[in-house]
This record gives sequence, structure tokens and C-alpha cells, in this order.
Amino acid sequence: MRPDLQALKQIGQEIIACEQCPRLRRYCEEVARVKRRAYKDETYWGKPVPGFGDPRARVLIVGLAPGAHGANRTGRVFTGDRSGDFLYRALYENGFATQPESRSATDGLKLLDAYITGAVRCAPPDNKPAREEFARCRPYLEREIDALARVRAVVALGKIAADVYLGILRDRGEIRSRADFPFGHGREYRLHEKGRTLICCYHPSQQNTSTGKLTAEMLHMVFARARALANLEPSA
Repeated sequence: MRPDLQALKQIGQEIIACEQCPRLRRYCEEVARVKRRAYKDETYWGKPVPGFGDPRARVLIVGLAPGAHGANRTGRVFTGDRSGDFLYRALYENGFATQPESRSATDGLKLLDAYITGAVRCAPPDNKPAREEFARCRPYLEREIDALARVRAVVALGKIAADVYLGILRDRGEIRSRADFPFGHGREYRLHEKGRTLICCYHPSQQNTSTGKLTAEMLHMVFARARALANLEPSA
């Protein structure tokens, strides 16, 4: 199957224009108006953040939601904050990114064989989207999954991202229950004889990285494994 480039472009445009969650839209716009002092001279993006990466990707990375002063400021997922610094260095080390830092949407960074998206596309207050906000955003992720036809490995950054992805598979009848796939860093699940492999990973949040719950080596190894899976020949 070939990736659907037109579909990905259309999904991105719809995400940017989305107004389905009033609470999230108010919060993003307020953050963009007030700003953080360090970025007071910058113009914040302040809109829903689309997925980013290589349409021919064999590795799909699913996060939680944009950071208030990261992606909500820059307009690109995991860009402009410490979580992004941690993530993109690991991607670069494993050949998935053209540079180890992601500072702005115009910094020239490209992803190679990887695509990053989120369970929710607007920065949520306290990093906690409501259940109905997850539900409204989920169709965008479902459509991206369908359009990214070459994906062989899915890296879920955090339990919530893993649950959202597994929930889609459950509702499509591809798995019986999410409970059959308990989350744990580095856990790996082959979801179908000819299908994709899910790799669970702690989220590269500042809380996790500053406490050592997730180290640079741990994240590097996750993407080294994703690289190995991407390079495997498809099952006959």
C-alpha cells in the first residue's frame, strides 16, 4: 500500500482549523496572548498542532498533546521545549531526524522514515485533556494511521498515548482488549501476524527526564529497536 499524501495534507489543514473543544481553544489562545516572559517578543502559534514528518514513514510516534509553550508556541509537535530536545536527539542518533534539535517550525529539521502525532492536538490545562476532548480528536489520529500505510512500528510516548492507540485497534476489532497489552517502558507487542509492532515508552516529559525515570540511553534504545523493526522485511 502507498501512503496517502493528499489525505495527510487534508488532515493537517482540518486540525489547524479545528474548533471542536472550546475549553482547549480558550486555553491555547490565552497562553498565546499572555506568553511566557522568555518568549514575550515571539508570536505564538496558538492553534491546534498537526502531525509532522515523513509521509512514507515506517515508524509512527504518538504523544499526548502539545506543550503550552512548546508546540503551542512554535506550531510543530515536540518543538521548542525540553521534551522535544530529549526526543529529537534520540531520533537524530537513530537516523530518524536530520538534526538533533527542534527549535522552531522554520529551523530546517526534517524527519526521515518517522512521523510524529498526538492523541490531542491542543495544549490542555495542566496537561490533562478531558475524556470528551480525547474522543473529539481521535478521528484525526485514526485517519493518519490509515494514510500512513507503510508504518511497521508504533512508539507510544506514555501510557495515555498507548491506550488511545490500542483503543482504536480494539474498536476496529483488531485486538480484543487493551488490558491484554499492559504498559511498561520498553514493552513490545506484535499486534498482528502481518501487522505493526507497538513499543511502549515513558513520555519524555521534563518530570520523567529530570528524575531519571527516562534517561537518554533508555530513549535511544527505544528508537534503536524501532529502527530495527522498520528495517525488517514484511511477513509473507
